[in-house]
Amino acid sequence: MNAARLPFARFFAALFVVALLAGCGFKLRGSNGTYNMPFHSIYVGFPDTSPLGTELKRNLRAADSVVIADKPEGADAQLVVMSEARGRQILSLNNLGRVREYLLTYTFTFRVTDAKGAQLLGPTEIRLSRNMAFSEQEVLAKEAEANLLYRDMQSDLVQQILRRLAAMKPAAPAATPAPAAS
Repeated sequence: MNAARLPFARFFAALFVVALLAGCGFKLRGSNGTYNMPFHSIYVGFPDTSPLGTELKRNLRAADSVVIADKPEGADAQLVVMSEARGRQILSLNNLGRVREYLLTYTFTFRVTDAKGAQLLGPTEIRLSRNMAFSEQEVLAKEAEANLLYRDMQSDLVQQILRRLAAMKPAAPAATPAPAAS
């Protein structure tokens, strides 16, 4: 084959593969940002001032079939917040003993129950971390970077919570005993 035609052949082969994948309907589950939740309404137990709670509620409202309940009594499911913590640890020091790098962590623990208190999803801990280089000459900029990294972890955390909620199995109805034969 002519050396000048080889790049064009590769380009058209790659274009053919992409068109083939797009034509078959292949799509990652949840890649369009919506999830099929196994409940119709949910109570999210966050304070009104919680940024994580606000973002989670906004993402749950984006799913047309889910209603955010104001009280736990009227909801099909209840997300119970067990703990939420942000942390910062020294990851490395320079030769003068000053901080060179931090490890930022965000840990969230929750469980999900149904309206009767039966556990739909046991205590689940999600732990996220990011490395952040540090410089004493840029303290304000590094603080802003840390806040940006925490917001990024919060968005990632919301997506992980949504995926876990969507993967839950609804509580099986209690089996009713068969009438005794006389």
